Amino acid sequence: MLGARFCGATYFQNEAPRIAANIGHGSDTNPHQNPRIGDGGCIKPARSRGPVDQDVTIEYRWANGQYDRLSALADDLVRRQVSVIAATSTPANLVAKGATSTIPIVFTTGGDSVQLGLVSSLSRPGGNVTGATQMTGEVAPKRIELAHDLFPQATTFGLLVNPTNPLTETVKKDSQAAALKLGLQLNVVHASTDVELDDAFKAFREMHLGALVIGTDAFFNNRLEQLAALAVRNSVPAVYEYHQFVVGGGLASYGGSILDSYRLAGGYVGRILRGEKPADLPVQQASKIELLINLKTAKALAITVPPSVLNRADEVIE
Repeated sequence: MLGARFCGATYFQNEAPRIAANIGHGSDTNPHQNPRIGDGGCIKPARSRGPVDQDVTIEYRWANGQYDRLSALADDLVRRQVSVIAATSTPANLVAKGATSTIPIVFTTGGDSVQLGLVSSLSRPGGNVTGATQMTGEVAPKRIELAHDLFPQATTFGLLVNPTNPLTETVKKDSQAAALKLGLQLNVVHASTDVELDDAFKAFREMHLGALVIGTDAFFNNRLEQLAALAVRNSVPAVYEYHQFVVGGGLASYGGSILDSYRLAGGYVGRILRGEKPADLPVQQASKIELLINLKTAKALAITVPPSVLNRADEVIE
């Protein structure tokens, strides 16, 4: 799978034996040790139904956080005539689609798969591409609203984005519109490397923000604990999309369930390995949206979370 650290697996199959390979955006050397991948991700359902279990081998490859490596990884799988490519980040989705028009591709994305050009229709994808989406990009404005709800007296907020992500311009546009509607100033800072991340948080600290909203991106997904630590170290309350960020020490998260979309995509991988065609499999949407709050982090940042926010939370870490 070309994709993010949570479940970056590319499945491919030779005539005999069938092989599944995993290409990810992360840097894990053994993804089975990562519960975000091995348990509940796209690997498990693809391997747990019928005859697929009997003769499929899975390989893992990672882009080590570098988007520019994805093309070479996808091209290598195409040369090997793989049977299925599962891509778990928007950049990987687009790279995989550009690499082949014949090998089935199963994607997961937080963006609009039609707008991105992955499929022509959700109900009838056509071609060789289908997959699953989670509600992340489209709820970006809601994360601005959440930040405002957490700090109703603040007027200046920050947005951290990766400029190399195809979803970034949409996230910026929608987030800025939400901030304008609320009468807020939104300062946007770009980061696509670890050095730039450090510099970004130093810049945010000097801005005296109410809170920081972190944009949708696989590069950030691979650094959830690092982002949470940077936020606390620089006294910058941060809101992200996935609950793993809060579990890793972030203040708050609001967004779709990435694991649900992986389960859906994994089911499609298994069905394709058993002979079904991507063109006949409608794009699915993981509809679950969750709000998490970490009160331990709030205490470390000397923040009192408003009761109105706590009452809406699906989970509170104390």
